[in-house]
Amino acid sequence: MEKMLDGKVAIITGSGRGIGRAAALLFAQEGAKVVVSDIDPAPADETVADIKKAGGEAIAYAGDATAPGFAEGIVKAAVDAWGAIHIIVNNAGYTWDAVIHKMSDKQWDAMMDLHVKAPFQIIRAAAPYFRDAAKKEMAEGKQISRNIINISSMAGTGGNAGQANYSSAKAAILGLTRTMAKEWGRFGVRSNAIAYGFVDTRLTKPKEEGGSLEREGKEVALGVPDKQREMMKMMIPLGREASPAEAAGPILFLASPLADYVSGQVLLVSGGMSM
Repeated sequence: MEKMLDGKVAIITGSGRGIGRAAALLFAQEGAKVVVSDIDPAPADETVADIKKAGGEAIAYAGDATAPGFAEGIVKAAVDAWGAIHIIVNNAGYTWDAVIHKMSDKQWDAMMDLHVKAPFQIIRAAAPYFRDAAKKEMAEGKQISRNIINISSMAGTGGNAGQANYSSAKAAILGLTRTMAKEWGRFGVRSNAIAYGFVDTRLTKPKEEGGSLEREGKEVALGVPDKQREMMKMMIPLGREASPAEAAGPILFLASPLADYVSGQVLLVSGGMSM
């Protein structure tokens, strides 16, 4: 039986953990060759090992998506390995919260750099393998579907107190998504976004379990206070958070032939919390 992503090459940022990892495993299961990217080498390598153990194809590309040259490097890694790119999933992200009167420029810039600038740079770096490759194929009477899938958040569609930086960045990525649908649609490139609600990842674990990461010389605590977690669950008609695997399913849908006429859209995946 033909798999939905047979012959496709996918770049998925932030795919060593959480939603990105689940998407990488699912894409590989459906026949895609996957570039697994994470800021930390170990999670990326682990995801690649799991894909290969299951019979799939993957390579790891570790690095900070906001670093100079990252976008060109990850695109080159995909092309060097498999000669093409068909799917880009801009998923890497984290939160660095503060109420606006206490928010630093570093916090603001960090969210904009990772959630908007990095996706823009990756898409731009992939232009020869999306736009230019499609023009050549169309001249030969072919049309091969390609996809951009940008990961947003309900914070980007409705705002969220304490997250002016994250909410603004996640709103901005929707503008990039829709613009790419209009600019590259004539080349057979579909561009969509997913705005997630409450998904069980290290960003939404209880504060004592969430851990931390270091950014801009500061330790950024991850996780959500228990009281806030419970309030969020009460607002979800399905009554619970999504698992990473459940969150990965809509990414596969948008990348697959099932969504061949879907472009420029924002898919809300929130268990009914946002309608």
